[in-house]
Order: sequence, then C-alpha cells, then structure tokens
Amino acid sequence: MRAVGGHTVREGRFWHRHAELVYYDAGEGPLALYAHGGFVSQATEDRMGLFDWAPVLDAGQRLVRYDARAHGQSTGDPVDTDYTYAALADDLLALLDHLGATEPVTAMGASMGCGTVLHAAVEAPERFSRLVLLIPPTAWRTRQAHAQANRESADTIEREGMDAWLAARAQQPRPAVVADVPEFPPTPTERVLPSILRGLALSDLPSPTAIAAMRRPALILAWADDLGHPLSTAETLAHWLPHADLHVSRTRADIGSWGQRIAEFLTRPRPQSGR
Repeated sequence: MRAVGGHTVREGRFWHRHAELVYYDAGEGPLALYAHGGFVSQATEDRMGLFDWAPVLDAGQRLVRYDARAHGQSTGDPVDTDYTYAALADDLLALLDHLGATEPVTAMGASMGCGTVLHAAVEAPERFSRLVLLIPPTAWRTRQAHAQANRESADTIEREGMDAWLAARAQQPRPAVVADVPEFPPTPTERVLPSILRGLALSDLPSPTAIAAMRRPALILAWADDLGHPLSTAETLAHWLPHADLHVSRTRADIGSWGQRIAEFLTRPRPQSGR
C-alpha cells in the first residue's frame, strides 16, 4: 500500500473482457473515479507530479483511480478495437459495476481519459452526477490529423521498433506550460502499443449534441498552446455542457491549483436544472 496526502491507498483488481484491470482506492465518501491519459499510468502520473489529489481526498471524497487496459499494471491484448474511447468507456462502466456503485458518481478523466469519461457518460448518463474533464484531446475538426499521426506512429513501431518512435517524439516541441515536467517511457509494451495507437485513431469525442443531452455540471481544466489538447476542444465542451466552468492554465504553478479547484467543484451544491 502507498499513501496520498496521508490517505492510505488500497489496490484492487478485476477481470473484464479478457484483461485484468488494476485500480487504486483511497478515502471515504462520495465516489469520484479518475481515468488517466494515454501511454502513462497512475504511478507514472504521480512521478510526473502534475496533479495533486490530496485536496480531493481531504474534501471527503472516495477517490478511485485505475490503470487503463494495457497501461501500467493492467493487462491487454493487441486488438485495435479494444482501445477506442467507446471500448475504454465500457471498461470504466465495468469498474463501476465491480465497485458496486448504485448512486451517480463523479467521473474525471485526462486526455484519453477525458474521451473515456465522455463516452461513458453518453452511454449511461444516469450513472454520473458531475464531470471533471482535464486537458480535453483533439476532437471533431482537429481529430483527423491527429488520427493520421497515430496510424503512422503505429506503422513506425511495427517497422522500426519503439525506440525509433520515441526518438521522433523527442524531437517534437512540448507546450511551454509543461516543458519542465519529467517524461517517462510509455507503460504499454511494444507488442500492444500499435493497437492502442490505432484504437485511438478510430476514436473521437461524442458529438456536441450528444454531450449537451447529458445535462451534467462539468469542470473543464485545460492548458494553453498544446496541439494535442487544443483549447478549441475545451471551449466547445464548455459551450455545450450545462453549468460548465472552464479554467485555462498558462503556468505550471497554476496547474498545481487543479486539485483544489476539483475539490471545490465536487463539494459545491449541485444546480437544480440545466441551461
């Protein structure tokens, strides 16, 4: 076991669709479930030091974070369609079933996890009370070029190996706001990584109309000048989601405030009606 801000973290595991998924459970209170971004894991995100979850736990929330299929300690097969946002959303909903969640919960997700959360919330809106969407990824008009780059990356890994792909990634400029954040190797294995990339290339966020129909309050946390997480996505989500708050960070120090912002959002009285 480990600890987050003095709170003991309990590890759990369950099987779903031929994979063992690993999750980390801490705190007591209303359930808040978090899905991480692509290629990392919960442990990697902790080592990166980007997000501070202690305020969420201190606010009386039960925080469950999990390693996505084939990421971190979770297992997965080299099947492209296992890694679409919709398939990953099915994993998230299965985790809620495993946890015995009978009341609506908060769903939080970053990048790939944001896509996972939105697809899960469109699929089963009654299971969610609030959404926290961190660094929303490319979507709609900006998705096509990103998808093509993912397909080309998958081809490169199969043809030349993961090291060649990582070398090419290292030449790409990083957003200034996170330029000093440590980088770590991807947690998926070279055997599975091409399928993950192709699955993400098959993915897009739900349509704005489908998102608006959920009518769930949302907190959207974005950072500036990142082509992989353009502000256009965050702004479109803020326009369509009812009671949406959008905050854009332009410094690493301001990203450090996200944990407190999330805690305040989760303890705020829920609006009685959408717009």
